Amino acid sequence: MEVLDERKKTSLSRNKRRSKVRLFLVIIFVAVLVLAVFTKIFLIDKRNLQNDYKSFRKRIGAPLDETLPILLAGHHNEQELPPYPVNLTPSEGSWQTVNGTSYKFFVYSAYYDDRKKERLVRIIAATKTKGAMGVWCRLWFKTQEGFISKTVASKLKVIRENWNLKYSACFLLCPLGGDHEIPSDVSVVSRIWNSPSNLLVVMNNRYDTHREAKSGVTMNVCVKPLHFEYNKVIAILEFIELHRILGAGHFTFYNHTIGPQVACLLQHYLTEGVVTLLPWDLNIPSRKEIRTEGIFAALNDCLYRSMYRFSYVIMIDLDEFIVPTRHDTIPQFLECFGKKINLESTGSYSFQNGFFFLQWKDDTSLHNEDIIASSLLTLKKTRRKIKLNPHKQRSKYICRPELVVETGNHFIWEFLPGHNTFNVPSDAAILHHYRVCEFGGDDCVETGFVVDRTTFKYADRLIKSVRGLYDRYVNSECSYF
Repeated sequence: MEVLDERKKTSLSRNKRRSKVRLFLVIIFVAVLVLAVFTKIFLIDKRNLQNDYKSFRKRIGAPLDETLPILLAGHHNEQELPPYPVNLTPSEGSWQTVNGTSYKFFVYSAYYDDRKKERLVRIIAATKTKGAMGVWCRLWFKTQEGFISKTVASKLKVIRENWNLKYSACFLLCPLGGDHEIPSDVSVVSRIWNSPSNLLVVMNNRYDTHREAKSGVTMNVCVKPLHFEYNKVIAILEFIELHRILGAGHFTFYNHTIGPQVACLLQHYLTEGVVTLLPWDLNIPSRKEIRTEGIFAALNDCLYRSMYRFSYVIMIDLDEFIVPTRHDTIPQFLECFGKKINLESTGSYSFQNGFFFLQWKDDTSLHNEDIIASSLLTLKKTRRKIKLNPHKQRSKYICRPELVVETGNHFIWEFLPGHNTFNVPSDAAILHHYRVCEFGGDDCVETGFVVDRTTFKYADRLIKSVRGLYDRYVNSECSYF
């Protein structure tokens, strides 16, 4: 029996040694494989850069020199790079292609940002969520003789709300280093020797004395891209005019696709300087490859576009309204709360979401036979779901743009250090959200509700304003559509 036990022990010991040897061999194999893959990638990148370099030197009629090792380290001679692209028109906001990648890569707008220690140009872009290649920022500085360039490697920062889709909105960060000059324009190139296929104006709102901040307008409303040939004229009239009553002075819209009557109506607001309407022809399939027409690129563009131009920004959808309970306007509400909380640290105000489901029957107590009044959601839908959504779930917010780094749909993702969100109590103000049942069907009509007629205090002003504009534009100038 003892002999058998000894044999078993010897066999187990031998098996353990064999297992250790096999494990060691597997580790060695994996390490060699990983090293081979990384070596291959490096050699391919190096070979591509060598080919780019040789092609460029040949194109400009210059002999090959010994600077390639330095170029591979990130140094370059700006005089030998392609000149300022006079064939391109500098844009303050339009989707432009970054040529030379094997996938989609677009840039939209660029902003000078010196709020942190590192001065940089921040570019709103859209590209692959994972595995995007490094790109270069070609910064253009205007001189009396023309343009000179400074080309720097960019840092790509994917905006966090991407729902794990193939493409995401992102920031490209272009460091300016110790130079005190601010570039007038910037181009993004996939390889340092490439000719630019895009040209963006570097917007410098902080030091631009011609912006709206001098006009006394303090609040801008940012809306995600209008799409599906959006043509609901009464709805957009209600949205703009009620927000104007609430204290907003400006609106920024992004035109993915809008219908003819809304386009005609917005032209009136454009002429008055009340609306900014920007093109939004992003060539990435919505919901299949990127979230909702690239919504997070639009919201963050609007954030930086508003910075130093407006004191506050409302991030909201067309079927939503932030309504104070005890105050007439949002600025009055903010002023009152500013006396109670620490404004130095408050970067945004969050408002809980209350659903006013459209399947619930209309309120007939106010102007029931008035065609305009009976068409306004905020006056005919007064049944609200009893239970409000908690903050960060369906909530919306008002922010101080100069204190925010990255914004999201329902809350701020990143503030400058030392700043945060104040959660507004529901008895002071809530978000009125007018929509059909959340998950389809009509189950929401069985949900408990309360009657909330807070918006009735705006009824006379709202009806008068919407009716006047509807009669003037929709029934006349825009009626031929």
